[in-house]
Amino acid sequence: MELRHQPKAVLSDGEIIDLYWKRDEQAIKETDRKYQHFLLTVAHNILRNGWDCEECLNDTYLGAWNAIPPARPKALQAFLATIMRRTAIDRYKAVTRQKRIDSELTVALSEVEELLTDGSDPAAELDARELGRVISAYIRSLPKRRRYIFMSRYYMARPIGEIAELLGCSESTVNKEIAAIKRGLREALEKEGYSL
Repeated sequence: MELRHQPKAVLSDGEIIDLYWKRDEQAIKETDRKYQHFLLTVAHNILRNGWDCEECLNDTYLGAWNAIPPARPKALQAFLATIMRRTAIDRYKAVTRQKRIDSELTVALSEVEELLTDGSDPAAELDARELGRVISAYIRSLPKRRRYIFMSRYYMARPIGEIAELLGCSESTVNKEIAAIKRGLREALEKEGYSL
């Protein structure tokens, strides 16, 4: 009789968070097992460098370890993605001070930059918290598909081609939807009194 090694079941987010709260180092291993590929994808879309992505992954796990507790995230994947994204952007800024590198982040941010600035000092004109509220409300009002496209492009910095492939449509279709999303965001901001 041959015994087969059964793969260990992946823990739920709640179980992983409980491990963090118990200060059990197994939390990091379980986080890595469940979310490593996803987090490396987030980092790669910004950095395009495997070594930097691995470093950011380690920093993300440390950030989660330091934040949980006291934080008890409702959505662990989003919580980790936020830490990874901030870590990768910080790494990107550090690297670009030394040399110019191509990144989907640069392209994605340049696409919405004209919506958020008009050449003057935005800090002097806009209350960032209120602006964030308006943008968040707009994103939540989008249909699920458009919300996915917005988050993929501007939060995860995914290339247009990758978004199109994931949705099973053409790049042209994704570009048209992004244009509609940006028009809607512009209208939402103008309605709230932000001059663009």
